[in-house]
Amino acid sequence: MSRTATRTKARAAARLAAVQALYQHEMEGTALPALLHEFHHHRLGATIEGVKYADAEVDFFDDLVKGVRARHAEIDERIAARLSADWKLERLDKPMKALLRAGTYELLARPDVPTGAVISEYVDVAHAFYDRREAGFVNGLLDAVAKDVRAA
Repeated sequence: MSRTATRTKARAAARLAAVQALYQHEMEGTALPALLHEFHHHRLGATIEGVKYADAEVDFFDDLVKGVRARHAEIDERIAARLSADWKLERLDKPMKALLRAGTYELLARPDVPTGAVISEYVDVAHAFYDRREAGFVNGLLDAVAKDVRAA
């Protein structure tokens, strides 16, 4: 596997793990240092219930999780601004909020990652949790956020 393909796979694993970590944080209120420690030592690249999880780019994972937590209010405002008038952020289920928060953070804070790659990767993450309709929702919402934050 080429170096670029390996990095792409490691970043995809980091995104999926970040969404899982953000979900866990919201469900259990696990303190960020403990949460990161758990993922570093027991989840990233581990075999759980016979399933081998891909090695994730740890620094990228950490940036996503810490960045979402640090910019939580700003991120939620960006997402809420792109929901239809009859939908509120609180109405979204927790995995969807974690996914949209991670994607929005990456669009805001990681200009080194192309917009199309961010959106495509989070649509792929959505497929791990949801059906096609929800993946389409992720695509549309992140595309709208990208138009706001990467308009330059």
